[in-house]
Amino acid sequence: MEKRIAIIEIGSINTKTHVYEGEKLIHENSVTIEFKKNYKKEGKIRQTDLEQLYKVIDHALQYTKNVHVYGCSIFRDMTEEELKTINQKLYQRFHLQIEVVSQEMEAKYTALGCYSNHPYNGNLCILITGGGSIELLFVKQGKVLKTKYYSFGVVDINSQFSDLIEDFPTCTFEEVYQAVEKLVGNIEEKADVLILAGTDHLYWYHHAKYSLEKNTLYEKENQKYMLTRKMSDVYDQNAFITSLDEIRKRSDNPLWFDGIRALKVITNLISHKVHAKYIIPTKINMEEGLKEILK
Repeated sequence: MEKRIAIIEIGSINTKTHVYEGEKLIHENSVTIEFKKNYKKEGKIRQTDLEQLYKVIDHALQYTKNVHVYGCSIFRDMTEEELKTINQKLYQRFHLQIEVVSQEMEAKYTALGCYSNHPYNGNLCILITGGGSIELLFVKQGKVLKTKYYSFGVVDINSQFSDLIEDFPTCTFEEVYQAVEKLVGNIEEKADVLILAGTDHLYWYHHAKYSLEKNTLYEKENQKYMLTRKMSDVYDQNAFITSLDEIRKRSDNPLWFDGIRALKVITNLISHKVHAKYIIPTKINMEEGLKEILK
């Protein structure tokens, strides 16, 4: 049997688990734990959030004792003392600790999962979305040409427009678009293809029952589908006039959809800023890059 590795990525909203046996992914799971939202409310990590994290770790340990836990976004903003206290609890219970990953390293690992051995020779833009930050990497023929980092994410947009999580929002797509555009500013770099990574973008299209086209630009196992920018414009704006409650009923993780409208505005805005002709939605995250390092 090949070596097993479990990687747990704790984000601002979603905590993701991937278990690999050699190169093969044998288990994956995503649980919504709203670390950033609750931290902003209470000024500390909520104990119930930690209890949810313990359950995630317990589940990963059923597959392997070789478990690695990484903290992103909100964990970067904690004091050393706060992180030390959490890690003491984790070590007492599991003999594990959270390793905080910088925004730059998170982007590097995630992007590696996108462009490693990539068959497309044109300009690629990789957009890594998250609850507390977003990153852009411009790549051509396996070489990163430019990076851009932003210290806002879905949670921050939802804080500004609290009705985005409702069944139907009172704010409009255009209002949120203008607010996000102020945060993003100008982007000089351009790309024919925009790859969406960092969260399970396919989860939205599947549960919203939106059709995707087969990726005819190139063949890559973790990038099978695509949309034209025209298709994306229609789908993204429809998110504001579609019942979220009906979509939530079709899901095993209804809280996941709280951030979807903010997410779709961000991805739509970036697709226009970089003049992308095609959008490639994926569920690629930093675990795909990390597994290469942890082998």
